[in-house]
Amino acid sequence: MIFAEYRGQIVEAFTVTVELALLSGGLALLLGTGLAAMRLAPVPALRWLGAAYVHLLRNTPLTLLLLLCSFGLAQTLGVTLTDPHSPTSVDDSNFRLAVLGLGVYTASFVCEALRSGVNTVGIGQAEAARSLGLSFSQNLRIILLPQAFRAVIIPLGSVLIALTKNTTLASAIGVAEAALLMKSMTENTAALMAVGGIFAAGFVVLTLPLGLLFGYLGRRWAVSQ
Repeated sequence: MIFAEYRGQIVEAFTVTVELALLSGGLALLLGTGLAAMRLAPVPALRWLGAAYVHLLRNTPLTLLLLLCSFGLAQTLGVTLTDPHSPTSVDDSNFRLAVLGLGVYTASFVCEALRSGVNTVGIGQAEAARSLGLSFSQNLRIILLPQAFRAVIIPLGSVLIALTKNTTLASAIGVAEAALLMKSMTENTAALMAVGGIFAAGFVVLTLPLGLLFGYLGRRWAVSQ
């Protein structure tokens, strides 16, 4: 049976996929929150920079972005994000550059989800906060963002699910995740349908619980309007 023959490699490949999704998801959440703050800022230059980032990244193919990270940063500029003397420096560099590319790309979607969440907060709350003397950053941190996160739990879950599936594109720069192993297996076996079924089932196992979890959290923590 194909799964029994490749079990160790499949588990290892999906472990890399999960690590990619978690690390790039964390980066996207941090960067996306900062971008949302920029797009809501009272300073026009910050709003313009945030909007420019979102529009540029959302309209750039992710494969191209990953290749730019690999060939542009690593090979041209020498930015490898790893110790060059390490015996695994090439693999480590590819993995970290993939996290960077996936994170900065997904951050644009996180930003727009949070910005739409802020728009669900009643304008009177922000005005009341300003009348009490709260600064923009305090208003954002105490009033707007906590409610915005609760309002967009389900959309953020969809972004994370899309990110998990987008990790397959990291194979373009040599990251040993699920898609790269699937390509290798299809080149070495005639059971194409079985190989495809194994990896399709693997991604369903990863993404279906996420959808159910975020759906439950979205209903549980929904903001009353």
